[in-house]
Amino acid sequence: MSEEVEASKQETESIEKDFLMDKLQSKFGADIINAYESYGMKTIVVSHDRILDIMRFLKEEPELNYHFLTDECGIHYPDNKGLELGVIYHLHNFMTNNRLRVETFFSSDKPVIDSMTALWPTANWLERETFDFFGIIFEGHPNLKRILNVDDMNYHPLLKQYPLEDATREDKNDTMFGR
Repeated sequence: MSEEVEASKQETESIEKDFLMDKLQSKFGADIINAYESYGMKTIVVSHDRILDIMRFLKEEPELNYHFLTDECGIHYPDNKGLELGVIYHLHNFMTNNRLRVETFFSSDKPVIDSMTALWPTANWLERETFDFFGIIFEGHPNLKRILNVDDMNYHPLLKQYPLEDATREDKNDTMFGR
């Protein structure tokens, strides 16, 4: 009997995820760039130009109900030319216990994206942290300033702009470490 319940549960989750993608595709079309599942979590990649509209839809659409912003963080892929920076949002629907990851990417030449503080007040601190470490500017944020690093710091420490190791060191033999 438990196998039947588990199969039914998996079928329900699959239907809900297909329903989610159908709703998003019908409303936003080409602004939904990609969708995949990683470690059991549905992930959608969306256009950064429409991120606020998409997130508002996910929260306010009665059939979706992603009312809880679990996390928001930055990411830096320096080799991904034109889309080096990104913001990742984790949303949770408590009613159905579904989680959703929303990713958006943009150029490091213009690291600006809409703030989510109007939708989720908790985004305030999360966006300040992301600004502090990645230099991503959240347009419409009520108080975007450094939160963990000193104010006079003139760089953002999680950007991959510097080598991880000191290239001048001569006391290391990298062949011993498989490099």
